[in-house]
Amino acid sequence: RKLERVVEDYKKMRDRAKRSSEKFIGNPLDSFLLIKKLTADWNTIQDLIQGEGENLLRNITLEKDNLGLRWPKNEDLNGAAVGLIRLQDTYRLDTSSLAEGVLNGKYYGPGLSAQDCFELGRQSYNNGDYLHTNIWMEEALKQLGKESDHSIQRSDILEYLAFAAYKSGNLRKAAKLTMELVSLEPEHPRAHGNLDYYKRELQKYGANLQQRGEDGLGDPDESVNVMKELRIREEELGEERASYEKLCRGEDFISEAKKAALKCSYNYGRHPFMKLRPAKMEEVYDKPRIVVFHDMITDQEIETIKELATPRFKRATVQNQMTGELETASYRISKTAWLKEFEHENVARIYRKAHQMTGLNMETSEELQVSNYGIGGHYEPHYDFARREEKNAFASLGTGNRIATWLMYESDVEQGGATVFPNLGISLKPKKGSVVFWYNLLENGEGDEMTRHAACPVLAGTKWVSNFWIHERGQEFTRPCSTNPYV
Repeated sequence: RKLERVVEDYKKMRDRAKRSSEKFIGNPLDSFLLIKKLTADWNTIQDLIQGEGENLLRNITLEKDNLGLRWPKNEDLNGAAVGLIRLQDTYRLDTSSLAEGVLNGKYYGPGLSAQDCFELGRQSYNNGDYLHTNIWMEEALKQLGKESDHSIQRSDILEYLAFAAYKSGNLRKAAKLTMELVSLEPEHPRAHGNLDYYKRELQKYGANLQQRGEDGLGDPDESVNVMKELRIREEELGEERASYEKLCRGEDFISEAKKAALKCSYNYGRHPFMKLRPAKMEEVYDKPRIVVFHDMITDQEIETIKELATPRFKRATVQNQMTGELETASYRISKTAWLKEFEHENVARIYRKAHQMTGLNMETSEELQVSNYGIGGHYEPHYDFARREEKNAFASLGTGNRIATWLMYESDVEQGGATVFPNLGISLKPKKGSVVFWYNLLENGEGDEMTRHAACPVLAGTKWVSNFWIHERGQEFTRPCSTNPYV
């Protein structure tokens, strides 16, 4: 019976993926559940069909290998869970609504079962994140109460809730939950030992299960106060991170006076060709000057970029400021590829457009970087330029620092995925075909710290962007140096 239910779940997911195609992958709930189906749930299936089904398992493995398919691993499941929880925190998503398939007030589906919620809680526990262990295990209990055919045992949830309560310093709640666990499963292999330990710890402080008060040992009936925990979390994160998340939610804090001074106009660039077809330019900030060129990249050019980049995608890297070496980092989650100018006429055309609009020499630009952000994909606040202490940055290129950034949006994003500048209070929503441009360096060659920016997590949909990091060498006549940083 259990195996039949699991197979039925797989069929439903397959049919949903066929109907929704790209929207399926752009839904963080579907993405998480797909990876869970191919990791934790697949392990359950293997356990269920051991013996008689071993030939079937062997055939599936051979077919997978023959097709060159990469099966997700447990770290992929953990990454998907972390990504979903990042979205929950950044966009302040209500846990029960999220479990019902609702993102920011809009239904996307599917809903999460008690077992799905349990898995989010279990992954949080494995990461030492006891707040979200509590949040998702409590939600698992709620969903379990709605299920006629239980997807998980109540005792499994209680064990993790008790562990999380203990790790959070609430001994009374840990003891109370473990007592319930013992009553449900008298032969549970760990429950009796855990309960004895919790009782001994309480006795050590001269306390008991019923006692309440501010003795630091917790309330046995305490539930998670999400708003209180969010406030504590924001205080711990610091001002920049709090500003970043506000901007991701669309809460700009640029002054009305500054907004009123910004203009839209036609821009004729720095090349005679642009007189025939000026660009539609929108100012989004004055100092530093940040502009958006609308309808700059065509659909055909975008499709070429996607086609060339997709087979080459690798996990994005960042430069270690001490060694200059490239490495992966938890604060940048995306897939990237690099395209050279000569690879296709449409790629060469984009190189030319960047030159024609800015007048900057593209010979010392880094190659066109293409990035795709999926479930919870983001890039936390960072500078594009190398700071003084980053002695080895770009040394191998021999072209100086990154003087400017040309950032192209190659998809619309249904929810999330904004580019934000926490020091400026502005948030830019991706618009397919548009380009954002700014100088990273002041006129005296020093880095402009106001250009610190970030890519917000994608909440729904997928985000495609490309960028040029244009370097100093070769720009001497287009943007002459000055001892005055603000010439």
